[in-house]
Amino acid sequence: MRDWIMGFMGKYSVGILLTFVLLASVMLYAFPAVSIITGTKGITRDNFFLTRVAIWGVFLLIFLYSLFVEKESFLLKKESPYPIAFYIKTIFYLYLICCIGGAVLNVMIQLLIQEKVSDKLLELNFIFKNDYFLIIFTSFTAGTVEEFLMRGYIQPRIERIYNSPLAGILVSAILFGILHSTYGTISQVVIPFFIGVAFAMFYKLYSNIKILIICHFMIDFISLMAMNFIDIKQLSVF
Repeated sequence: MRDWIMGFMGKYSVGILLTFVLLASVMLYAFPAVSIITGTKGITRDNFFLTRVAIWGVFLLIFLYSLFVEKESFLLKKESPYPIAFYIKTIFYLYLICCIGGAVLNVMIQLLIQEKVSDKLLELNFIFKNDYFLIIFTSFTAGTVEEFLMRGYIQPRIERIYNSPLAGILVSAILFGILHSTYGTISQVVIPFFIGVAFAMFYKLYSNIKILIICHFMIDFISLMAMNFIDIKQLSVF
């Protein structure tokens, strides 16, 4: 029995490590790899699109790992159904919590260290200008893949390994924040960590990944759409 439990815990640990390493690799090396393959230098619309496709590739690999190696459901937590009114109310409140909390944290960081806007965000700004397909695809990719992997896959497995809901919440949020460190600013780690904690707590309490996907999509979609009309330096909260 002990060997069986240890076997599952080992498979969970490998799956979590694999998820983080693959996502981090895509964040760090997807652009250089795509540039070599396509022969185009710098950040272009097509190159960025291909890096988002690579993120879907990570999701597919982890899904297959859960299916054929763990031999368990990808989502260990059964989805809880809720009425439409609950979806609307919860998404609205979650969005407000993330935006207000993110704004407060951003102000605190600016007061402490007067941090500049991420150079990577400035580079990405121009490729989203009036490209509504790319905005929607990018937001949908982030909302779907990141929530399925960070909250749906990693969080409950961390919880099982350590027999601690708090560990599941904190570790998944920390990894979520670290993955955003590729933007090169403290705020782009701290704010995603805060959002990760809020989302992980919600997932623990309500067991509904669809609400998180929709809310995550909204955060990214509204931010990227706003970049078409407002100076990006005013959007560093997101």
